[in-house]
Amino acid sequence: MESQIIRPGHLTAHQTARVLGISLDGVRQLVRRGRLQRSGGTPRQPWYTVDDVTALVVERRTRNAA
Repeated sequence: MESQIIRPGHLTAHQTARVLGISLDGVRQLVRRGRLQRSGGTPRQPWYTVDDVTALVVERRTRNAA
């Protein structure tokens, strides 16, 4: 279940997965590999900054366009 109250400029794990077009496990893998950092929330419901997620989206689009 997604958190109902989240700080502005942050996304839940579910929202992050949707934006990146990956599964929740994919988000966990990005964190484990150091490509994405948690910036709040709880261990079970982490938040990620919009800026970090946007940077990953841009990186993925650039890589796929090449």
